[in-house]
Amino acid sequence: MQLTSFSDFAFRALIYLGTLPPGELTSISKVTEVYGVSRNHMVKVINKLGHAGFVTTVRGKHGGIRLAKSPDEVVLGDVVRALEPLKLVDCGSPFCHIVPACRLKDVLQEATDAFLASLDQYTLADMLKQNPHLVTLLHQPPAR
Repeated sequence: MQLTSFSDFAFRALIYLGTLPPGELTSISKVTEVYGVSRNHMVKVINKLGHAGFVTTVRGKHGGIRLAKSPDEVVLGDVVRALEPLKLVDCGSPFCHIVPACRLKDVLQEATDAFLASLDQYTLADMLKQNPHLVTLLHQPPAR
């Protein structure tokens, strides 16, 4: 299974936000600058993370974005569930005449469940703890 760039950007944003002091605001522009990714795409990602309850957005002159939960409450499997279309095949398509006898959909569901169960064992905090190199990489001045 390959996650979409949407989830990739979401994990990157969450990791960056998780390295900030609790409650500290930053901007979407800062996140895109750190990773060198599309601002337009990141705006959509942050919006979705906000609707899913992972990120808080604050409007206004002194606004920005920050984690809505502590890193130990952000379960990686929950992030994927909120962002990814997890249906691997479309068994409802009218052209597939083997649907009544097909076992593939059950196998793929079992694989998806195993994938998510593995991600459910980890939180954002697990990605951050005892990782000073990560903090250094994310908060160093951009190379010129």
